Amino acid sequence: MGFKRRHKNRRQNQDHGIGYDDHFQNRTISTCISDNIETATSILGDSSDVQIKTFKLRADQHLTASLIFIKGLVEQSSIDTFTASLTVGSLAEKSLMIETLPISELDRIDDWHKIIEAILCGNVVLFIDDEDHAYLLEANNDNFRSVQESTTEPVVRGPKEAFTETIQMNTAMVRRKIKDPNLRIQTKHIGRSTRTEVAIVHIHGIANEKIIQEVEERLDKIDIDGILESGNIEELIEDETYSPFPTTFNSEKPDVIAASLLEGKVAIFVDGTPFVLIVPALFVQFFQSAEDYYQRWDIATLLRLLRFFSFFISLLGPAFYIALTTFHHEMLPTNLLISLAAQREGIPFPAIFEAILMEVTLEILREAGIRLPVAIGQTISIVGALVIGQAAVEAGFVSPAMVIVVAITAISNFIIPSYNLAISIRILRFFFMLFAATFGLYGIALGLFALSLHLCSLRSFGIPYMSPLAPYNSQDQKDTLLRLPYQFLFTRPKLISQNNNVRQKSKSSK
Repeated sequence: MGFKRRHKNRRQNQDHGIGYDDHFQNRTISTCISDNIETATSILGDSSDVQIKTFKLRADQHLTASLIFIKGLVEQSSIDTFTASLTVGSLAEKSLMIETLPISELDRIDDWHKIIEAILCGNVVLFIDDEDHAYLLEANNDNFRSVQESTTEPVVRGPKEAFTETIQMNTAMVRRKIKDPNLRIQTKHIGRSTRTEVAIVHIHGIANEKIIQEVEERLDKIDIDGILESGNIEELIEDETYSPFPTTFNSEKPDVIAASLLEGKVAIFVDGTPFVLIVPALFVQFFQSAEDYYQRWDIATLLRLLRFFSFFISLLGPAFYIALTTFHHEMLPTNLLISLAAQREGIPFPAIFEAILMEVTLEILREAGIRLPVAIGQTISIVGALVIGQAAVEAGFVSPAMVIVVAITAISNFIIPSYNLAISIRILRFFFMLFAATFGLYGIALGLFALSLHLCSLRSFGIPYMSPLAPYNSQDQKDTLLRLPYQFLFTRPKLISQNNNVRQKSKSSK
């Protein structure tokens, strides 16, 4: 009974909580600076990091001015410079004194909503007596992570730089790649409490206007208290929630984002994370690496085909082993069948339980290697796999052939460039193992048929997920399973970019 009462009271407190926009209703900027300070204090509360610095103006000693900022978000040296400029020396005109402040841009604000938002974003707000407006002074603290090499998308050849957690720096890195006045950046704030800055980036004249409008509408529908990472945005705007396949692509490399923008796609930047979202996302896109376009076309084609081949090994490797050793002995060569039978002699479990045991153990080791510190994580992944695998074989829990199959399957999964798709394959692998243990190869065929139907039914912001394979488009096949030489890549994807489809002139048109 006490729990129900406390839970009810907590719900009532939440229902009567003050929203972000409720603070600014019926509030106007007063000509009395003390009233403005009282208003700012009432909105921001008694937070110890909210600093208010009041002093007399040098232009008119009868006028009082105040600087309001948040400690830690603002450079202290900038505060000292502003204070010295406003108090030291003498000037006849107040307007001239304000215009000579050592800042690149001086903005005038007459709205409390913008004032509080500017303070929370790390800027300084200046109030002056007898004025019914405030001044915005930019003095952000540049204490953020510098540009470093990408850890999730390493390449042998190509740019090494990766995005940081600062959205302004991330958009500037894309500007360095695409020096086009048609590159448009539209920002908005999402999250009632976090007010996270989100930017929609596209190239005007290349991107499909319907896709841009769809992205804006889905972002505008988000009504949540906080956005802390682009993964929150991804889950809220994706087309299919209950599909294991990602319908939104993400990357932390500026060259990958720039290449996607040039294809006519739309990028979504989120402040506080180095991972940028790209929509629409196609199934074949998750098998492409940035390095494919920096190596020779024949090398890139070979590596891309290898990734597709590894996809099927990672998805169906254990399932085929279970089906062949359980139902379809006649499909194996006699010598191999005798060898497998000898290895499985004394194994107390059927092949399905043997495979699940090894797969679950591998997943535990993989997750432990990720969560532990780098120096320990690599050791436990390698030593743990060797020790447990060898001990399991000697103890008679699993056969050596099963250890080989699981190891090849795990290695094949690492080849896929996209981590999101690799996780999806790991999930689907268990379902195919169950199909194989129940119906053999017929179960695998049934599973592949259902998987194909599901993939063909998916869409990403109105674009078929399996494009250009289904629906088939012969024009876009030159950069799908294969990567033809650059001389032949003179058009953009047809279904994505419908405004300006030509990216380079063909030799025949010159």
